[in-house]
Amino acid sequence: MDLLEYQGKQLFARHGLNVSPGHAARTVEEAVAASEELGYPVVVKAQVLIGGRGKAGGVQLAADSAQVREHAQNILGMDIRGHTVHTLWIERASDIAAEYYAAVLLDRSAKKPLLMFSVEGGVEIEQVARESPQKLVRHHIDALDGLSREEALEVARQGGADADVVEGVAGAFTALYEVWQDEDATLAEINPLIVTPEREVRALDAKVSLDGNALYRHPENAALSDAENEDPIERRASEQGIQYVKLDGDIGILGNGAGLVMSTLDVVAQAGGAPANFLDAGGGADAEKIKQAVELILANDAVKAVLFNIFGGITRGDEVARGLIAAFTDAPPPVPFVVRLDGTNDVEGRRLLTEAALPNVYPAATMNEAAEKVVALAAGARV
Repeated sequence: MDLLEYQGKQLFARHGLNVSPGHAARTVEEAVAASEELGYPVVVKAQVLIGGRGKAGGVQLAADSAQVREHAQNILGMDIRGHTVHTLWIERASDIAAEYYAAVLLDRSAKKPLLMFSVEGGVEIEQVARESPQKLVRHHIDALDGLSREEALEVARQGGADADVVEGVAGAFTALYEVWQDEDATLAEINPLIVTPEREVRALDAKVSLDGNALYRHPENAALSDAENEDPIERRASEQGIQYVKLDGDIGILGNGAGLVMSTLDVVAQAGGAPANFLDAGGGADAEKIKQAVELILANDAVKAVLFNIFGGITRGDEVARGLIAAFTDAPPPVPFVVRLDGTNDVEGRRLLTEAALPNVYPAATMNEAAEKVVALAAGARV
């Protein structure tokens, strides 16, 4: 479960991390009232579960109530990369002497928590890792022993933090690791972690992802789920028990099993396409579940073509075919569908699809053939 910035900062504050004072606002009047209480200047920040807010105009400095009102009116309802802004975070503006980066996440290859730190904060960390890898410190943490004060101090020094704030930066590391561990987070990131002219170390932003499977241990965090700010298709999929993640491409993807879906995403990308989603229909998907999956994929207006990649084990090819037939009988497919069926009852499934003679549906025998075909169809080619 991804948290909005202000929700992440609430968790940070709970664990002793310094954050700037602020208030959430859902209306222009609430934004103005929050600004008056905080004192000017303030920053009006869009709250969406995606990056790029600043570049999109979703982060604005305001010196008085008139500017707050103007910015709030412009930002509320703004579309930022497919996410509509429903909530603002009004925060006291900060003077900044330095910007750092800090994060704790799970390194799956090493099977250990990983602390990352760079003095190049405020920019995309991928850019730092690519262009100045020596400025990004990576330190693995022993999950049994935790992050010691000595380790945190060493990472701060190794990363090049100013000598007079090494203690403060190390304190931020230990608090950030506490958030990651105690809240069952998969990611706890601060970019930027600022140093003020008064040499205070403070989290100016927060990116936190919580493990949804562990929410039963944290009933107080379950309330942080904000359906209004979630992607509506992802919310609908969750309600139907379907694993769906929206992506930025134009080729809809469905498979049965997370590994198969991930492989399908890779094969489509290798063929020159851009996946529009991750959708795992599960190992025992029946006709009704397949129909629901089709409707979810087509709910994304960016989709120009769809690839169904089904390998039958528990899932039966004839059930998949019946689901497609049911979905397209109610509503013929508005975009091309490439279907690859293999495994249990695949022959029967292909027979059913052939007899149904569904419009705009194209069979494929292999993953590579299916990927090449769907990429061509998405580009408008005839196959």
